[in-house]
Amino acid sequence: MTRYDILTAIPTAFRRDGSLDLEGSRAIFRYVGESGNEGAFVLGTTGEFPAVDVEEFTALVGAALDELKDRMRVVVHVGRPSAFEAVRLVRIARELGATEFAALTPYYLRSSDDAVLDYFRQVSDAVGDGRLYVYVYPARSGNPVSPELLVRLAELPNIVGAKVSELSLDELAAYRAAVPADFELYTGADRDLIAAVEVGAQGVVSGVSSVTPKPFRALADAGRSGDDDALAAAQSAVDEVVSLIGGDMARMKEGYRVLGVTDAHCRMALDEPTEAERADVARVVREYA
Repeated sequence: MTRYDILTAIPTAFRRDGSLDLEGSRAIFRYVGESGNEGAFVLGTTGEFPAVDVEEFTALVGAALDELKDRMRVVVHVGRPSAFEAVRLVRIARELGATEFAALTPYYLRSSDDAVLDYFRQVSDAVGDGRLYVYVYPARSGNPVSPELLVRLAELPNIVGAKVSELSLDELAAYRAAVPADFELYTGADRDLIAAVEVGAQGVVSGVSSVTPKPFRALADAGRSGDDDALAAAQSAVDEVVSLIGGDMARMKEGYRVLGVTDAHCRMALDEPTEAERADVARVVREYA
């Protein structure tokens, strides 16, 4: 059966001074929990994971599971530059009750295919009886994953799929052609749910859907129904919100302010929205949230 799953990449709430706002993050988790989406992707790129320490990771994962585990799947991102660090996070998350994980490839230093394989072997072992997704994002990690390497990774226990960011649909199709039929693929391109499914993906990991879930739900529903008119209308709405909010966490958090969810800020060095951008975010949020 063709799937059109939407996993929401969830932003992390910080205060203006950069300190963690755990209650603000809980408010975002609760808002996402009402979206109807199939799952949550916690502490990935949208969650500003490089700027979160181990103590904060523990608090955020505990809060996410507490707020979301009875409503949707919760995929906890544990990727770090070393297997030592990633395994430590897996163990913390498992102790808290997590069963699904994703790990970005090693990053910053360039790794050979064998080194990437060894990294994921260690993370897979730590996952135990859980499920693990390879997070492929060479534009940020500096480490590409060829279809041949992904096949080797797919042979490891517990690795069930991959989340793929900033790669073309042709590259996604090449992965699909190489890996086993039951290996799951998710695009990180918010607007590409339908196009990605057409080349063999199971869905999208979308940060924009954390603020405006309704057009994404409509798009998934239209894909399942095969209603061309509904599909065109939903795709147009998704294209609009993605063009104005995009992968910009500061604009997502402006959306939460408009919605009254929480007054969240970014910890990483990201520009605040301009007045014109704030107006655009307010308009699309009021129309589509």
